[in-house]
Amino acid sequence: MKKTFLIMAITTAGISFGQNKDHYPETKKGETVDVYFDTKVSDPYRWLEDDKSAETGAWVKAQNEVTYGYLDKIPFREELKKRMEKLWNYEKIGAPSTEGKFAYYSKNNGLQNQSVVYRKGQDGKEEVFLDPNTFSKDGTTSLGGLDFSKDGSKAAYAISEGGSDWRKVIIIDALSKKVLEDTLVDVKFSGVSWHGNEGFYYSSYDKPKGSELSAKTDQHKLYFHKLGTSQKEDKVIFGADQKRRYVGGSVTEDDRFLVITAANSTYGNELYIKDLTVANSPIITIVDNFNSSNSIIENEGNKLFIETDLNAPNSRVVSVDVNNPKPENWKDFIKETQNILSPSTGGGYFFANYTKDAVSFVQQYDYSGKLVREIKLPAVGTAGGFGGKKHEKTLYYSFTNYTTPGTIYSLEPKSGKSEVYQKPKVDFKSDDYESKQVFYTSKDGTKIPMIITYKKGLKLDGKNPTILYGYGGFNISLTPSFSIANAVWMENGGVYAVANLRGGGEYGKKWHDAGTKLQKQNVFDDFIAAGEYLIAQKYTSSDFLAIRGGSNGGLLVGATMTQRPDLMKVALPAVGVMDMLRYHTFTAGAGWAYDYGTSQDNKEMFEYLKGYSPVQNVKKGVQYPATMVTTGDHDDRVVPAHSFKFAAELQDKQTGNNPVLIRIDVKAGHGAGKSVAATIQENVDIQAFTLYNMGFKALPKK
Repeated sequence: MKKTFLIMAITTAGISFGQNKDHYPETKKGETVDVYFDTKVSDPYRWLEDDKSAETGAWVKAQNEVTYGYLDKIPFREELKKRMEKLWNYEKIGAPSTEGKFAYYSKNNGLQNQSVVYRKGQDGKEEVFLDPNTFSKDGTTSLGGLDFSKDGSKAAYAISEGGSDWRKVIIIDALSKKVLEDTLVDVKFSGVSWHGNEGFYYSSYDKPKGSELSAKTDQHKLYFHKLGTSQKEDKVIFGADQKRRYVGGSVTEDDRFLVITAANSTYGNELYIKDLTVANSPIITIVDNFNSSNSIIENEGNKLFIETDLNAPNSRVVSVDVNNPKPENWKDFIKETQNILSPSTGGGYFFANYTKDAVSFVQQYDYSGKLVREIKLPAVGTAGGFGGKKHEKTLYYSFTNYTTPGTIYSLEPKSGKSEVYQKPKVDFKSDDYESKQVFYTSKDGTKIPMIITYKKGLKLDGKNPTILYGYGGFNISLTPSFSIANAVWMENGGVYAVANLRGGGEYGKKWHDAGTKLQKQNVFDDFIAAGEYLIAQKYTSSDFLAIRGGSNGGLLVGATMTQRPDLMKVALPAVGVMDMLRYHTFTAGAGWAYDYGTSQDNKEMFEYLKGYSPVQNVKKGVQYPATMVTTGDHDDRVVPAHSFKFAAELQDKQTGNNPVLIRIDVKAGHGAGKSVAATIQENVDIQAFTLYNMGFKALPKK
């Protein structure tokens, strides 16, 4: 069938969308029907999964014309952009890392699209080492990683084009910055880990047939690249015979061991080790199943230190001799506690970074396992870092919360002395704002934490524009962090609330598992209850509530708005997993099955997924909230077809006048590496759309 589009020009900012379908591009319906366990499921927009087709490209262009035509008419959009740019325009400097004779660090003068890597030698002279802003004219090629050989004389850096997870790796002489050999291509989900100065380990998949942005990739392999040889000669170290979806390799700091992790899902991994000092040494198995999460974080000679949640849902650190490394020989080094552990090493010490009710506290241990001290943090919030080489005399960590811009501190681990290293100069009055942590009750009686941030003196009158943000998956914890976009939102009288839903990692493996597979509805119930709490406590009302989330959080928004469309005024699903019956057929999506299960598992799992999958649960005759779906046309993590199909369903079935728009960034991916200009514009458009659909004709008074 020939594709035709009907594109209507938007003539007034106040135009009624919703059920007036003429204002949207025409989206043809196909006749695809799938059968799952004797149940037929129609998929009329299957054709939008073909990211290489001219039809899909034309649809993307037409949708963007409508979306930007709408956004262009919002009267305060440009004012919002000027404030966002002004607030964003401050110097940002990263913590330094010593490699060879130089200290390397990132720096952005404020509005540079990509941060620049600088270095200083022993003479203290600063010079540009790598400037990603020169990688492409439009700022869509970003730095995806930078790793140095053991003596710092060579470096390999990865670049991402258009936001894709596929990387190219360029190898240079670190001193002269000259390229040493041909670029490595088709590298994905991989770091670079050097063995001495002779070469490095990296991981990738065979290039898929069909679209590299959407075709399935499920056999990851670990390679070794020897300098001076072609990529075709790179030896497969692991993954040729053992089919695994995710394989990683890293070399210990002393250059002695290769550590290999292998997994089939985003939780649980096998663990292997290989002695690099012995020629043709075998790969030794430490953990031979996927029932726990395990990583070697340090070694001292033959003694290995392993972070694990085996028999410890909140994680612990164990020690074991490399000659007898099986779990039955593990001994507690840092025991499990009631708080969630994330350990690191540096300066000859271990640092136990704990999360308690979604905020940080940090303890320092020596190599005998003795507690040295607790690191005093400047306030309640999130601390990160504390890593470095063993010989480092100074380490660095960052601290932030919802009202405090990220500040870098230096730490002398021997004395415990800590001081500010880099404090950003942001035009934001942090002292005028406050955060409050509350615990509300979800549908099944579970207590859920939420942090609500707003300008001091807020009136609880139910009229405050509020963004409720959530994620709820993959053992990921949402901890307090500062955001320029959120600062602008709060300056304009907005409330920003973050709910720590089940499925996340805030309370360990049990909390994670309580939001997976046949318990996934708990996550949506937790989010709905958060919105109901904000309304009951008069922070906001349904007329002034927006829900927002990205990736798995995009699924969260999609499921919540289809289950409770009356709860919110605005829905903002970003790069979401929206078709739960087919997510596992794209790129590395099958690896998400630990959290979701798949429609192929069994009839019960299929029916459960179908019961909440956003694409399959948009119904005619329902007034959905004003919705702006956001995605990137180069997203090969969560393919944009999820968002395309969801937007098409909403535009076709929406009742009432609330608009349903989809904003598709061109030459952009899942989010990483996006240019500053593109990031600012996206946040401006989201906030402008949100406030405008809450009834604001001008920015709220500050």
